[in-house]
Order: sequence, then C-alpha cells, then structure tokens
Amino acid sequence: MKTKIVLFLGLLLAANVSFADLKIGFVNIPAILEKAPQAEKAKKRLEQAFSPRDKQLAAQLKELQTLQDKLTKDASVMSESERNNLEKDIANKSRDAKRAQQEFSEDFNVRRNEELGKLQNRIVETIRAIAKDQGYDLVLADGVIYKNDEIDITEQVQKKLSTLPE
Repeated sequence: MKTKIVLFLGLLLAANVSFADLKIGFVNIPAILEKAPQAEKAKKRLEQAFSPRDKQLAAQLKELQTLQDKLTKDASVMSESERNNLEKDIANKSRDAKRAQQEFSEDFNVRRNEELGKLQNRIVETIRAIAKDQGYDLVLADGVIYKNDEIDITEQVQKKLSTLPE
C-alpha cells in the first residue's frame, strides 16, 4: 500500500501537479459500517429472517440435553434394549442438530455477506458522490498511517447515508 501511495505521489510530481491544488479526503469505513442506519436495518432484517430457525435449533439442543440427562440419570435402572434405543435416539438427534446448526451457520453467513456487500456498495457510491460534488482529487480509506482531521470526510458520508432511502 505504501508503495502505491509513493508511486501515485511520484506520478503527481512528474505531471507537474501542484500539491496546493490537490484535495485529498479520508474515510473511516469501519466507523461508517458501525454507525450507518442501513447497517442497523440490515442487522434487524437478518435477526427477523433467522430468529425462527435459531429458536428451532435451541429447542433441538434442549431436547437432546433432556435425553442425555435421562440416560445419565436412569441408565442403571433401564433394560439393555431401552438404554441402546435411547443411545441411538441421542446419536441420531445429535447428528441432526449438528447438521441443522451447520446449515444455519452457512445460510446466515451467506445472507450476512450479501447484506454487507450491498451496504459496502452503497457506501462506495456515497463516497464517490461526495468526492465528485466537493471536488476531491483523491479519497483514501484503508491503510492510512496519518491523516489530518481536516481531510476526514467520514462524518459527511455518514450524514449523507442517513438521508438516503432504503
């Protein structure tokens, strides 16, 4: 990243561009992702979409725990066939629960990444619009070692995002 910046600045010098005329901005993308109203709404959509499955998983795990407790408590008074049947039932339910949990995690991650991708695209569009409207020559995001607070346009991006429709 540093070499890219040095190369860019070298090209600017070679092109006889005056640094006094260069307008550079900085955006703290993680701060925007944390505070954007669209991020909170995406989080609520995810919770709403996955809450029923999460509750179903919790119920499966509770049922499995109940069966395991029963086996631990009553194993000594059960017949061998009852104990074997209960152990098979526990093994089957445990396998089903693990599979359901894995599917839930995969589906949740795919959906979360989709939501995050949409939000990131919207943020980039907003940054570009602000940069164009306000005449920035360069806007930096990640990898900045130092920035003057005067060039940080993060707050402007957050304000504009809060006025945009869903």
